[in-house]
Amino acid sequence: MFGLTTAPPAGMKLASMRQNKLTVRLAFSHPVPTPLSPEPEFAVAVRRASVVYPAADAPVRALSEVDLTITPGEFVALIGPSGCGKTTLLRVIADLEPISAGEVLVNGMSPHDARLARAYGYVFQAPALFPWRTVLANVMLPLQIQGRSPQDCRAVALEQLSRVGLQGFEGRYPWQLSGGQQQRVSIARALGFEPRLLMMDEPFGALDEITRDRLNEQLQQLWQREKRTVVFVTHSIAEAVYLSTRIVVMSPRPGRIVKDIRSPLPETRHLGLRDTPEFMAVAHELREALGHD
Repeated sequence: MFGLTTAPPAGMKLASMRQNKLTVRLAFSHPVPTPLSPEPEFAVAVRRASVVYPAADAPVRALSEVDLTITPGEFVALIGPSGCGKTTLLRVIADLEPISAGEVLVNGMSPHDARLARAYGYVFQAPALFPWRTVLANVMLPLQIQGRSPQDCRAVALEQLSRVGLQGFEGRYPWQLSGGQQQRVSIARALGFEPRLLMMDEPFGALDEITRDRLNEQLQQLWQREKRTVVFVTHSIAEAVYLSTRIVVMSPRPGRIVKDIRSPLPETRHLGLRDTPEFMAVAHELREALGHD
């Protein structure tokens, strides 16, 4: 199943082994037998969560007593300076990082049980696609490991690729795609098993501004159609304001939540909204919270 079916061009940058291992861990774990509850009160509940890394000289406090609740259907952006613990918090929610103290629940379960139940999808900073598999085969792989029929796997994968605008690219390989297209394949793969919660760790950070704007618009439209819960890590003020119904601002290490901004903008958005006084007012409030003004 993992044999190299065609050779990528010389000098191609493969996805990191570490991210591919995490992709496998997230998607291919055996599910717990208990079904998800119909609708938990909170999609995410973090209570007094701290993360401390041991070190030779002094422990590193990445997160300090973080409290955060996210209701189903919200689009929540995490923003803050580099090293503030945004990605650490996301990884804690995704059961990729243990907490040193506190409690975390995902759809009413522990992060570990939520991962086993496939209650969420995760999109990394880099696409982490398998270069020897086609676009269609990359999206099908988690479904195949779940034991679904070949016909079902193909139908679901084609549907998700259509949702992210990649019809006609099913037979391409990752190295034949642009960076934005690769990231859309990752989103399609994460959505393939219908997760209630989608976690995204700076998925567009390495892209040029034009591609980033286009993918921001497509992601916003996708959220409008699906109304899934999204937790989105970003360094971009404009991206956070444009995409989110809530913006959670984090402090420099140790990471704490210093402000929680509920967006007054309409849920249905377009890129022209960024030139409006309402958008600029939210961006100004966010800059002040980040200490940029």
